[in-house]
Amino acid sequence: MKNICTIHFIFVILQRICFHNALILVHYRNDLQFMTYNSFYNQWHHLACFSIAQVKAIYPDFPRGNYLRWQQAGYIVPLRQGWYAFADCVNKPDYARYIASKIYTPSYISLHTALSFYGIIPEAVVAITSITTRKTARFENVFASYSYQTIKPSLFWGYEPKQLSDGKTFMLATSEKALIDLLYLYPQYSTEEEMRELRLDEDFMHNELDKERLLEYTTRIGSPIITKRVQLMLKTYGL
Repeated sequence: MKNICTIHFIFVILQRICFHNALILVHYRNDLQFMTYNSFYNQWHHLACFSIAQVKAIYPDFPRGNYLRWQQAGYIVPLRQGWYAFADCVNKPDYARYIASKIYTPSYISLHTALSFYGIIPEAVVAITSITTRKTARFENVFASYSYQTIKPSLFWGYEPKQLSDGKTFMLATSEKALIDLLYLYPQYSTEEEMRELRLDEDFMHNELDKERLLEYTTRIGSPIITKRVQLMLKTYGL
């Protein structure tokens, strides 16, 4: 009799535990279902942008309908499939570069965008050009047009973090690596005339370019073709 009472007592306790846990789960799902935009904003705004996968990792049952509803309300803007940014970040200085390093990783800004950043080429660049080890991709959103070009993983180096005024960072090629990336991906620059067409800033090339680092990078790559193009570039600009 005593054993039967003990078993019954344990069964009742387990029932209560299961009921309590079920209530917690219901409240959790209800909280997600009716999570206000302000609550989400306060939790995620410090990132400026976010992916559905990031949110799902923390809130597996987060209602996907919130994204559409908040987008229609003008609270968030789409960046690419599965990625959003908060609308009040759109006009913040340099956030377009910050977004570039977030929505397609691994990647770093290079080529024409980096050369323009350093003042090596005169023209302003509309699209933000980046290097990646993933497949070539293009995205357009309210921040900018983004272009990602593929290189071998063994060449994915020569970049460093650049800090924005609010502490956020984006990855940017050094000026020397940006030049090498350009010569690597654009084989048409194979004559002095074509090198001149680049219109590289003479003052930068003579006074700010780190020639030693450039040659060190060239040696590290170990490609006779790249070595030839780098030497041609140096000759063309009197270096």
